[in-house]
Amino acid sequence: MIHFILLFSRQGKLRLQKWYTTLPEKEKKKIVREIVQIVLSRNQKTSSFVDWKDLKLVYKRYASLYFCCAIEDQDNELLTLEVVHRYVELLDRYFGNVCELDIIFNFEKAYFILDEFIIGGEVQDTSKRSAVKAIEDSDMLQETVEEYMNKPAF
Repeated sequence: MIHFILLFSRQGKLRLQKWYTTLPEKEKKKIVREIVQIVLSRNQKTSSFVDWKDLKLVYKRYASLYFCCAIEDQDNELLTLEVVHRYVELLDRYFGNVCELDIIFNFEKAYFILDEFIIGGEVQDTSKRSAVKAIEDSDMLQETVEEYMNKPAF
């Protein structure tokens, strides 16, 4: 089970966070600071897995963003890397060559894509096609509602 997912820049700026375990806000901030420091201080040639407290951190850097997941000790790290990669593929498919600015300015879509893919810390559906279809359906519904709201009422 995934406990939380963090996306942060090389400068340590948090861009997205999704928590699947309940923790107080103060504790979350402390954890984020600690994990960002741990990941950023590691050499690029070292493993992407870190034992941390009673969890494992699995991270991967794509361009200027680090994608970091905290999983249980007995979970498979390589499958978690695949989950991270699938999420990046979904972001790429939606945004077309996703970059950090896409996530900054469209964070609600990045969260929506994540929620279509992972629910409660478990992968809901591995199919890119079904996740992209759900996202496209949501966009179409939003456009329809906006059109309806912009029509004059007589």
